[in-house]
Amino acid sequence: MKLKSLLLSIAGCIAFAPASFAERGSDGNVSIIYWQAPSILNPYLTGGTKDLESSSMVIEPLGRYDNTGALVPYLAKEIPTVGNGGVSADLMSITWTLKDGLLWSDGTAVTSEDVKFSADYCLHPDMGCASLSYFAGVTSVDIVDALTVKVNFDSPKPNPYGPYMGYTTPIIQKAQFENCMGAAAPNCTEANFGPIGTGPFVVTEFKPNDVIQMVANENYREAGKPAFATVTFKGGGDATGAGRSVLETGEFDYAWNLQLAPEVIANMEKAGKGVAIAGFGPLVERIEMNLTDPSPSLDADTRATRKAPHPFLTDINVRKAMSMAIDRTLLVEIGYGKAGKVTCDLVPAPDLYAANNDYCVKQDIAGANALLDGAGWTKGADGVRTKDGMRLSVLYQTSTNAVRQDFQALIKEWWSQIGVETELRNLSASVFFGGDPGSPDTFQKFYSDVEMYANTFSGTDPQSYLAQYLCGTEPRPESQWQGENINRFCEPEYDALHAELTKTGDLEKRGEIAIRLNNMLTKDSYTIVPLVHRGRVSAHANSLGGVVLNTWDSELWNVADWHRIK
Repeated sequence: MKLKSLLLSIAGCIAFAPASFAERGSDGNVSIIYWQAPSILNPYLTGGTKDLESSSMVIEPLGRYDNTGALVPYLAKEIPTVGNGGVSADLMSITWTLKDGLLWSDGTAVTSEDVKFSADYCLHPDMGCASLSYFAGVTSVDIVDALTVKVNFDSPKPNPYGPYMGYTTPIIQKAQFENCMGAAAPNCTEANFGPIGTGPFVVTEFKPNDVIQMVANENYREAGKPAFATVTFKGGGDATGAGRSVLETGEFDYAWNLQLAPEVIANMEKAGKGVAIAGFGPLVERIEMNLTDPSPSLDADTRATRKAPHPFLTDINVRKAMSMAIDRTLLVEIGYGKAGKVTCDLVPAPDLYAANNDYCVKQDIAGANALLDGAGWTKGADGVRTKDGMRLSVLYQTSTNAVRQDFQALIKEWWSQIGVETELRNLSASVFFGGDPGSPDTFQKFYSDVEMYANTFSGTDPQSYLAQYLCGTEPRPESQWQGENINRFCEPEYDALHAELTKTGDLEKRGEIAIRLNNMLTKDSYTIVPLVHRGRVSAHANSLGGVVLNTWDSELWNVADWHRIK
């Protein structure tokens, strides 16, 4: 860890530490609202941010990224490095040691068996683990002693912090999950809805897509914490209602992801009940182009892979023209104001990995039309282009949200100007991001032509994030529709370049490779169409202390420090 990052981390802890914790649970109840309702509390079975964040209050990783992006130990004694001997000189292994005396919320000891099991659980061949990219290159996890494990890699890992770092790869209790391996994992409802954890809170009741009730963990490792005795974690509704519940009515203490027009938030703040907080990380609102045929006449396995290529989105001219038609500056203006920036990149931050492309900044309707004309797509009497009998008609889906529906309406109009017919669909965020293998409406199944959403990565290195687009990582029936390659991009050249990234230690060269990977997904292929580099905007009550917005990890990363300002 660089000295500057370490000092920033220490300074942050000092600056934001609560005044004191006289007694655990002395501050009563804290109310949190996520308008995208959690549907599961097992991060290994979901890619939904609302699920990852809510579960982070209960189950924890060995280390996290703080609000500056620095690596900080949580369940581990320290962050392993080459300097302290935790990372081998040949970069082929990393050794983690648990803190002494850690207990699960049921009072049993946390051991290296649990740490090893957490990796084995995700790496099970029949698992369909949503966090699999973070374990890329792991050959085994060996138990050294009761508190120590050694993670072995198949090649030197300049960045060995994929497993067990951040809220996507927490430690789960072996005793609770050992009968939930592989294909059985989604069926272990009791464990998936109420994991036994080491975090500051314990789940007492979970109603999927509705509400979670929690109580303070009496076995939490820090004396006097958490300050709150209970948590009401409400899900559902919309961003407007969530914002009002904190900023105007004071019904809730914390509201996440206020995806609202800036003037709407400003007007809510005038009520004086709370304050909006914002910060930029690598969060990007984008459109993904489906490279497979989503036709319902095809079987599930064919729709999940490129056995049946998309009938017209496999034409780069179509994808590029659809990108060219979009006015991103207007989208930022109406949707985010100062909390948004135009971006042409999937990875817009941190600076080392940001390509800072500008090819998409200016809308070019005329150029898009000329491109499609040259590619043989001709406009019919109804204004829709066709080629060889195939109409440019797309189903465009996203989650239900006022800003996203505004974006859909504008983009539909712009696409009509270039001869693309568009049907709009919006789905409940709890369903769209829910990961239910039985639902046809999840973003993982991608049963539409294009879809829009945002996601990000934990920490400051995008290696695992970019690994999501490797061949073979697509969601599919045999993985219970878990997977990360949502648009089914698959290029051997991309895979080879990513493999080079995993072996490169020089930071400047890592930046160069990551930028090339970013470009292969965006400006070279237009399989991903970035729209807005989004700042995270949330809100908390004036009476809630200890909140530190973190754009590199879970927003609830330091919920143990939250307290009521008297």
